[in-house]
Formats: sequence, C-alpha cells, structure tokens
Amino acid sequence: MRVPLSWLREYVDLPATQTGRDVQAKLISAGLEVETVEHLGADLKGPLVVGQVLTIEELEGFKKPIRFCTVDVGQANGTGEPQEIVCGARNFAVGDKVVVVLPGATLPGGFSIAARKTYGKTSHGMICSGDELGMGDDGSHGIIVLPPETEVGKDAIELLELVDEVLDIAVTANRGDCLSIRGVARETAIAYGLPLSDPALLDVPGPNAFGYPVQVLDPVGCDRFTARTVTGLSPEARSPIWLQRRLQKVGMRPISLAVDVTNYVMMELGQPLHAYDRSLVQGTIGVRRAEEGEKIVTLDGVTRTLHAEDLVITDERGPIGLAGVMGGANTEIADHTEAEGTTDIVIEAAHFNAVSIARTARRHKLSSEASKRFERGVDPQAASAAAQRTVDLLVLLAGGTAEAGVTEVISPSAPHTIAVAADHPDKVAGVEYGRETVVRRLQEVGCDVYGQDELIVTGPSWRPDLAEVNDLAEEVIRLEGYENLPSTLPKPPSGRGLTHRQRLHRRVGRVLAGAGYVEAPNYPFVSEQVFDQLGLAADDPARRVVTLVNPLNDEEPALRTSLLPGLLGALRRNDGRGSHDAALFETGLVFLPREEQRVAVSPPVDRRPTDEEIAELNAALPEQPRHVAAVLAGSREQAGWWGKGRPADWADAIEAARTVAREAGAELVVRSGQYGPWHPGRCAELAVVADGAERVVGHAGELHPRVLKALGLPARTCAMELDLDAVEQVGDAIPQAPSISTFPVATQDVALVVDKFVPHADVEASLREGAGELLEAIRLFDVYENAEQLGEGKKSLAYALRFRAVDRTLTVDEASAARDAAVALAGERTGAVLRS
Repeated sequence: MRVPLSWLREYVDLPATQTGRDVQAKLISAGLEVETVEHLGADLKGPLVVGQVLTIEELEGFKKPIRFCTVDVGQANGTGEPQEIVCGARNFAVGDKVVVVLPGATLPGGFSIAARKTYGKTSHGMICSGDELGMGDDGSHGIIVLPPETEVGKDAIELLELVDEVLDIAVTANRGDCLSIRGVARETAIAYGLPLSDPALLDVPGPNAFGYPVQVLDPVGCDRFTARTVTGLSPEARSPIWLQRRLQKVGMRPISLAVDVTNYVMMELGQPLHAYDRSLVQGTIGVRRAEEGEKIVTLDGVTRTLHAEDLVITDERGPIGLAGVMGGANTEIADHTEAEGTTDIVIEAAHFNAVSIARTARRHKLSSEASKRFERGVDPQAASAAAQRTVDLLVLLAGGTAEAGVTEVISPSAPHTIAVAADHPDKVAGVEYGRETVVRRLQEVGCDVYGQDELIVTGPSWRPDLAEVNDLAEEVIRLEGYENLPSTLPKPPSGRGLTHRQRLHRRVGRVLAGAGYVEAPNYPFVSEQVFDQLGLAADDPARRVVTLVNPLNDEEPALRTSLLPGLLGALRRNDGRGSHDAALFETGLVFLPREEQRVAVSPPVDRRPTDEEIAELNAALPEQPRHVAAVLAGSREQAGWWGKGRPADWADAIEAARTVAREAGAELVVRSGQYGPWHPGRCAELAVVADGAERVVGHAGELHPRVLKALGLPARTCAMELDLDAVEQVGDAIPQAPSISTFPVATQDVALVVDKFVPHADVEASLREGAGELLEAIRLFDVYENAEQLGEGKKSLAYALRFRAVDRTLTVDEASAARDAAVALAGERTGAVLRS
C-alpha cells in the first residue's frame, strides 16, 4: 500500500517537522512493515510553469514528426515574450495549456535544461510529459494537457503536487484495514497520540423504497449491498489534477472521472466500489452464485467461463460482473473521449465473503485491487459511507444530481464479542501492563470494552482479524512497543538436545559443504510433467504423487517424490546466469502416498492429543522419508598453474554418495545399474545390506542426454540421490575411531581377467570374502582392455590387497595363502583368472 504523506496529513494533524522517515519509524514500531519512503521531486528544480500554446509549425525533412512551437509562459521567463520550443509530441494543439520547463531547471534524474539547437531551431526549454516529471503515464502517452481554466505562468510544481513523500507499506494478510489511507491514518494517529479525522464519518441518508432495485439471493456470500444513483453527469468532465495526482501516487492510472472517483474512494476508505452505466443495466441488479459454464466478458476484455462457486452480479440478461473482483464489459462506464459518454450511473458498495472472493480471484487468475481488499477483510459498516462519498464527489466534479433513492440490503448479524482476562496480555508478554493500559490500547484500535477483572471486548467492524483473546493481547503488546519486551533466553532441561537423526542431517550438510557443494533448498512442489522429462517409466512408483487441493501454483500441484527436479531447476538457473561450474546439494523430505488412504481426524483443542491420536494423525499422512541429493556440472577442479583441472563426472556423484554413507557409518554397495534420468552406461545403483539382504537406496552417475535436453541442463551433468533414512537405519550410530596397528602391513597385488559385462563390485565382493579376516583393505587401481592381449570381450581388473593381523606380523606364506583364497573364490563366482 502506497501512502502519500500529504494525503495522510489530511486526516492526522502531524507536526510540520515530521518527515516520511519519522512516520516510517513510528509505524514500524507499531507493527506495520514500511519498506521504503519514496521522495518524489527530491531532485526537481524550477522554473516549471503552465504555458499556453500560441503557434505550431510542422518541421519537414526529418525521420519523425517534429513541431516548432511558441508558448506563452506569462512573466515566468522574465520577458513576457513567447517561449520557442521544439517538441515531438502530437497530442496537443494551439490553445492548449501545457507544462513547460524553462532553461536553468533540473528534471528528475538530474537532467538539466538549457537552450540548445536541434532540428535546425533553438529550443528554449521543453514541453513536458508525465514520465519526464516522474508522475507516470496518465494514459495520454504524450505531454500533459492541463484544463483550459489553468492560469498561464502558474508554478507547475505546486499545481501538480510534484514534491511529496510516499510510504510503501507491505500489508500482511490479516490487516486488510491498512489497505486504505483511512486505516494507515488510524494507525498513525494512535502511534502519535493524535486525534483522527475519520473520512468515513459522513451524513448518510437511510434506505428507502425509491432506490435502484437489488435482489441478493446469496446472503452468505454478500451480507451487505448498497446502491446509489447519480444522474446528469457531464460526459466531458475530467478528473481534477489533485485527484489524478493522488491516484498516481498510490500507484493507479487515471482513466475517467467516474472510474477515478470509485478508485479514489477505495484507496481512501478501503471499500471497493463499482460504477455501472445505468443505461446499460437491464432490470434488477442481483447477487447469486453462477451457473456452471456461464460466461462473462470482464473489463479486461477476457471471456471467462464461470464456476458454480463464483459469486456474480447480474441483471435480467445474466452476469454483469464478478462480485468483488472485476466488473463486466457490458455495463462499462464510457470514457470521456467517446462521442456518447455516460451520464447516469449506479454505484455499488457491497460487502462480500472473503473466502469466496479469494477463491474466485485465484480460480480465474484475476487479482484486482478490489479482490485484494475483500479477501483480507473490508469494513462492512463503511459501505454506505463509501457510496455517499462517491456520490458527493461525482456531484461536485461532474455536475450530477444524486437521486433520493437509497438501496441497502443487509443480512443481520450479531457483533463478535470476546471475553478476556484483564491481565492476559501481561501473561503473554511477561510485562505488567495493568488493566488501564490494556483497556486504553484496545479502545484506541476501536474496541468497545466493558468489565473489570474479566473484560468483554467487541472488536471494531474494520478489524475482522480480532477473533480471540491472543489477538487482543497482540494489539496491546504491539502498541506498547515490541522493543519494550524483555529478552530472556530459555533454559532447556538437562538431557535434551538434537536427536541422532537431526545430528546426522547436520553432519551430512557439513561434510558435503566441506566437499565443495553448496546447499540449495527448494520448494517441495513439482509438476507431474517433470517425470516425463526425467524419463521415468510409466509404472515407476515415483510417478505416484500426493496432489494438493489448494496448490500455491496450479502448474505445480503435486508434492515431490524426488529431490532432483528442484535441484536440477536450481542448477539450470545458476547456469543461465553465468555460474557454469556448480555443485549443489539438498537434504529434505519426499512424499510418498500410502497404499491405504485414510481420512485424518480433527484433534481436540481443549487438551494435548494422546500418543494414540497423534499416531492416528500420522498414519493418515503420506510417508515422508528424508533424502539427500547432489548435482554437478562444469569443472570439478579449476585449471591453473597447478594443473589442467578436470570436469565433474559420474565418479564425483558416486563419491558424494559414499561421503554421505561414511558420515552415517554405513557401507554402500556400488554396482552398475540403469534407472530413469541416468545414462544407462554411466549409472551406479547404490545399495545397503540390511538384515542380510540388499536394499537399493539410490542411484548416482551421469544424466541421460535426452533428460539434459528436456530440462535445459549443461552437457555431462551428473547427479546423485540417496534415501538418507534408509542409510541411517543400517549405519553405526557410534563413531568409529581409526585403528592403528603396531604390526606391519603385507601388500599383494592381483590382476584378474574377467568378461567385460562382469561388474567390478561383484569381483571385489568375492575377493573380500575369500581373503577372510586378514584382509584390511582392497582397492581397484587399474582397468585395462586389449583384445589382442586379453581376448575378445575381456578386461583386466588390478587390485591392491592389504593384509594385516591384529596380534602378529604376517608371514609371506600367510599373506599369499589369503590372496590365493581370494582369487580362487573370485574365479569360482565370476570366472576371473589371474592375468599372466
């Protein structure tokens, strides 16, 4: 919400010395998030005056139309002579009043104005557009044409209110009242302890039988509807400069007088309004739910198919507006530039159900200033005042006549009262405020308060967020100042701390960061189309997803079953922004639907749920194992004077998985595999042994070129993903210190010839088992292929075997016997023979 300080001062008599920064500090202390204070016209310097165009000479021979003008600026130039100015704009004529900046002035952005020769003429200044003055576009896409009655030579800086300060406030979802000048003025008045001149305090005539006919068929969706009629409006009437400037300062573009007035009142009072061309409305105005499949063309020119839950405004023909979101094109107010402008209008000021409006706006992807306010909460009591304010402005500015008829359709409702102990805010804050302070602060925000030790509080109509006792406590605390709350560190009981699972997750993050990976957390939402891009089979279990009923993004409605889509998206963004050497990781939950779907029961609110009730709730949730994943692209080691460097490859992805497993105290079984997004010849299947059986817990390697193309990833991108919970289950929770033997090691090397299709993991497992307890370590140090020496379809695997006994020095015979036993078992199981 953008709030001009000049407009704010109209309702709160702030001291003249108070700047926008001062007001910002006060409002932040009161709990409003004022992000910035924009200083309009801070670097603007005159002379900037009103001029009248006397003559226009069209200059020929140039690529674009150029005009040489003489402009009467009165005595502003010191001579009274017409000012000669070259201008390229076409939206003005002889006799028009325009804004002229004279030599010696400075425009926003530090642009200095001086006489200069251009297009064969000397231009003594400029005829200005709104953009050049920092005002924004007024819809003309050209220079500013002022009303004919504007005085020549008048200071345009003052006329156009070019110097001001604008507070930009980030309004939270529960403070819809602050989406208006009235709401922010109320907060400012409280913060300064000053009275508020409430713009909604107007004399409003009561409803009568002569108003425009309205029928509300859905009182739940619309509990209040006010209609007023104004006739005899001048079609040529334009919004005055002050009204246009205020709209521009709050971020809205002036359109036409009737529309500008409704927008102005909405920004002033927070009540969205809509104006209908009375000649285009046929019969009674109605409010109802749409019929499934009904269509409406909204003001933005889009034909929309309606849902049965959409609340619509209708006449005899059908829908003429999406209630609380946007009006329909078939009753649109005609612009003042049209030949037959609107002269009679019907003004709608209604109060709609917040949830209904929010769902309609989201369903049609149509967020408007009106829907933004309705879904956050609008003051229902302000509807009649807003309609009256609109009527008054239209009569004043367009010469209209307010009809005597007033329509108000109201669904009766009881005020919401809250019983709260007078010392409840004290207990929440840990500060002794006292009853008087509590009552005073609640009354300042508009509450009616009765009682002594127990207070009966009725919240104001503009604060629907005050629903329970803690909301009232928050009001007292924020107005007394969050900065005045004591800071106390909690004292945890002994024996508490992180669980083993939490400690492991932190260690995994630290060890991957130490290996050069950067953590990149992602949202857990995915599109189901990403599984096609990853090349998953049609029956892959990862395609079974949990779909959200109300996703944040309709294009990503499912919860992830893998961390890779988010990580690969982060890698693509980084590569697109020039970070071509990337190594990213993430640990996080994935969501797997259960075979049996259960409906979660609502837990009690008057006590803590029992362990059985919590277990029943958890059983209704999807399974949520924690995974860890890493992706790599570009160089793994940079080139320099120290060496040539090397690119990241599949081995780095596998090593990342081994690093995680070592941190968990588990041992990975790594073998050749084939799965989904990975290249079939460069994919490792990762498994752990649990209860004597192997369990696949992930994959690592280089991604398939088709996947890289589908996702827009760099060539040779590598990835790894592990089920961290499964690895933790088989890991040793007790850290193992390295053992240092006092006895020497005996090293034996063997080179075994096997068929090419035999995995190294199978050969290593056979050697390890055959060597027995004396084997301390085994390492593959060479792979060799040569058809002439080894034979067709053969390869040589060379291993270094380290033998050591814990109680003695091994003899050569013992080490050789262990080696021979290892080779024999490898030959029996894999067909390996010693290379001669």
